[in-house]
Amino acid sequence: IVLYPLQRAAYTPVDLYERLGGYFSSLAVLQQENAQLKRKELESANWLLRQQHLELENQRLRALLDMKDRQPVSGTIAEILYKARDPFSRRVVVDRGSQHDLVPGQAVVDEAGVLGQVTRVYPLQSEVTLVTDKNQAVPVKIIRNGLRAVLFGAGAGQLELRFLAANADVQAGDLLVTSGLDGVYLPGLPVAKVAKIDRDSSHSFARITCVPLAGVERHGLALVLGSRSELPPQPDDVPATPDQPARGKRVKKKVR
Repeated sequence: IVLYPLQRAAYTPVDLYERLGGYFSSLAVLQQENAQLKRKELESANWLLRQQHLELENQRLRALLDMKDRQPVSGTIAEILYKARDPFSRRVVVDRGSQHDLVPGQAVVDEAGVLGQVTRVYPLQSEVTLVTDKNQAVPVKIIRNGLRAVLFGAGAGQLELRFLAANADVQAGDLLVTSGLDGVYLPGLPVAKVAKIDRDSSHSFARITCVPLAGVERHGLALVLGSRSELPPQPDDVPATPDQPARGKRVKKKVR
């Protein structure tokens, strides 16, 4: 009993050393486990991000297939690879070409609306001119009142309705769909929404700015619609019958 305090005092350095050794050993194990958990978390985060990307891509594919089913023509799903090199134009390149039965003039849409149309076709790739390009024009009509107009690209992700009178029945928020008068786009495809109207009395026409409904500035997947069926012939092209001459042509009278 008398020597026990002396024994404890003599054993204290050894006990302290063992505890410090255990502490640093546990600290090293914890750091190693923490590093492993962080590594697994990063791997899981990468997997989750890829999973989210695949889910979004799957949703877009389903939406594109749904639009394909709603249209009376066939369609080819294409992936937008990159923008064209010309900085003054709004064009993109897709991974489908003449080997996949693509031809110039086909309409290109996404799950939200019209993207543009195919303008150049190569064996394995094609160039698509977006609706926001300044050289692109789309015949449209307003859903609310059926007013027909022509929508032009304005660049920078915007569109313009031109050659409409200042007192035309157009309101902000009106939805524009294709009228189908050009023979390229099917009627009823969503194109744009009216964003701003400037009615200046000093000008004959109103300045109407629109925003596209499709993701023209977002690269992803697109649906290239097949060629439309031939439109019915115009009255001037109706073939003549033996008893009735063709319309639009004058009949020469015999002079006696």
